[in-house]
Amino acid sequence: MAALIDAISVKRKMFFEFENTPFCCLEADVNTPTARGGQTLVRLKMRNLLTNAVFEKTFKASDKFKEPDLDSVQASYLYSDGDGSHFLDQESYETVTLNRQMVGDALDFLIEGALIDLRKFNGNPIGLELPMFVELDVASTEPAVRGDSSGGATKTARLETGLEIRVPLFIKQGEKVKVSTENREFAGRA
Repeated sequence: MAALIDAISVKRKMFFEFENTPFCCLEADVNTPTARGGQTLVRLKMRNLLTNAVFEKTFKASDKFKEPDLDSVQASYLYSDGDGSHFLDQESYETVTLNRQMVGDALDFLIEGALIDLRKFNGNPIGLELPMFVELDVASTEPAVRGDSSGGATKTARLETGLEIRVPLFIKQGEKVKVSTENREFAGRA
């Protein structure tokens, strides 16, 4: 039997199952009342891993959640077409297809052959988990204007996947840059 998790022990980035659906906790806020006999409440901001919907819900501290049957396998990105995005499972060498909803905006960071973690719930693929940072080539960027180097000046750069980010003025077309997948920002040269 799966282990039970108390609502009060749920922390940020933790996975739990609620109403037979896997969730990821984005924020947890514990509210302890000052009056006697008051009940401790836990407000969770959570993401449904099947639909990617985000919402907040309040639970009693004593409420219990099941630990979800989540599994993560390495897969490499192959291509995308009208049927969805196709990945090669690195363990079984099967091709796994995820629909547009499951992939979300992750295509902004995926190039052919990129390794990602494919998330499965009860053995069925439900989505993917990107690494913290990805390295992408700068496809185009405007040239820096001489003399425009006052504190932290940036310019727009279009990456090989079509994603546009702000980069420092010294970055040129053809360079590889490191991009944060969490906040979609320049993180340094690769």
